[in-house]
Amino acid sequence: MTRIVTRACSPADAEVLVRHGLHPVLARLYAARGVCLPDEIETGLARLVPPAALKGCDEAAVLLADAIEQKRRMLVVADYDCDGATACAVAVRGLRMFGGQIDYLVPNRFEYGYGLTPEIVALAAQRASGKPELLITVDNGIASVEGVEAANALGIDVLVTDHHLPGDQLPAARAIVNPNQPGCEFPSKCIAGVGVMFYVLLALRAELRRRGAFGDAFPEPRLDGLLDLVALGTVADVVKLDGNNRVLVAQGLQRIRKGKMQPGIAALFRAAARDARNASGFDLGFALGPRLNAAGRLSDMSLGIECLTTDDVGRAWELAQQLDTMNRERREIEAGMQQQALDDLSSIDPDGATTITLFNPAWHQGVIGIVAGRLKEKFHRPAFTFALADDSGRLVKGSGRSIAGFHLRDALDLISKREPGLIVKFGGHAMAAGLTLATADVPRFTAAFEAVGREWLTDDALSRTVETDGELEDAYFTPQFVEMLDAAVWGQGFPAPVFSGEFDVASQALVKDKHLKLQLMRGRQRFNAIWFNHTDTLPARTTVAYRLASDTWNGVSRVQLIVEHAAS
Repeated sequence: MTRIVTRACSPADAEVLVRHGLHPVLARLYAARGVCLPDEIETGLARLVPPAALKGCDEAAVLLADAIEQKRRMLVVADYDCDGATACAVAVRGLRMFGGQIDYLVPNRFEYGYGLTPEIVALAAQRASGKPELLITVDNGIASVEGVEAANALGIDVLVTDHHLPGDQLPAARAIVNPNQPGCEFPSKCIAGVGVMFYVLLALRAELRRRGAFGDAFPEPRLDGLLDLVALGTVADVVKLDGNNRVLVAQGLQRIRKGKMQPGIAALFRAAARDARNASGFDLGFALGPRLNAAGRLSDMSLGIECLTTDDVGRAWELAQQLDTMNRERREIEAGMQQQALDDLSSIDPDGATTITLFNPAWHQGVIGIVAGRLKEKFHRPAFTFALADDSGRLVKGSGRSIAGFHLRDALDLISKREPGLIVKFGGHAMAAGLTLATADVPRFTAAFEAVGREWLTDDALSRTVETDGELEDAYFTPQFVEMLDAAVWGQGFPAPVFSGEFDVASQALVKDKHLKLQLMRGRQRFNAIWFNHTDTLPARTTVAYRLASDTWNGVSRVQLIVEHAAS
């Protein structure tokens, strides 16, 4: 059963924002998302929390400034998702601006796993260009205790930049920059890995400025040219868009809309058939992000990082096309796995369980996280999907996605304490996590995971709700209003507007056998609407939860309702 509910909104807070000059509907939307002061809607760079508040930033700046002055060889060790790729591109582009000798290494996830492992350190030390003198991790490293030890043993310094939750022991790196490390008072705990690296560059510039490094011969570099990368990584990593992250994303989108972006970003917009002049967070999260992630899921992320770091427009376009092809392949694999997962569930009643755990030896480990997310969405249950970790068949890797109110990493932590030796390793966040198990232990994990679910999840938590912003007045169903909404920054923790209202269904028909196309009536107004991936017809009168989109045909823009849910 899915309920449509309306977000609570403080009329007093909305009134304050209206008096500040905000459109009354925008004021209501912001107030319902916890914004109560006018300066909280500002997205100028001056609103960013200063780098000094981020623990380890100053030490990292000194380490990097020394490395640049001493012409030490630096190597970025990247992660294989979009956040890791953009963080790597920000590090490489930024450090080269300052004159650093910098290159990058992208571990193949299927050979080396996640993070700075001893094997990755050994690989880095054997590079033809010479052993690096400083390793810089981006979007990983906070759990790489053994990897940092291996680097130290070889005389290689390590700078860890990460945003993941730390374990009981921190690596013995020369500097650690992570808002979630003990003792860090940086207020934006949900900043993405790419945002952390951007902050390190801000601190580095300030350190070099103090050293008098800039002058007529070497002008001070501008770092705002990297904000398109920061915005992409922040949105694609689905971190909460708190005030600080909204500034980073808004500034990046502003540059993209003005055409001020890396050749690779422009090429990805073109490959995705999206107009960068009207770029939105939706484009970054659902068009560009998946194309970059496809490389890390099916091959390795070096293609994606080269796309983001090249200044050759032709090469960027060639790489963007390859990434687009990989993304189509990824979708085909995912669709087959998703259907297999649903077939496997046909003999199971998910209503009788609080969690879902599925393993298939034929699945591709690169896309199990996406399938877990699809299952979580379909059944509104925390879900883990497993694939074989390697050809030996002895280990499996699992990827999980969760629902509100169920902290996935904490659940794994509890299971590891209750069932010593069950989990080989694990990590993650509240809503997404990964782990490694012995293949024979999947049934044992399934039972342990379900036991935690039964303890933590109430019937209310397992009941799906569609949260909306209530009714929208007829006067606002215009392309201009949609344009105003699209210009704002929405995303995880600051959800895009979803409205609800009662409509008469004038007509309904299936498009491509899987989408329900509707004509909805309210009074004398008629609205075009579509419900993607939904085939069941609606009653003659229904309450609809919907997003607004602008649909342009032959140069004429009309408003279209994108249905999220409907209830009779």
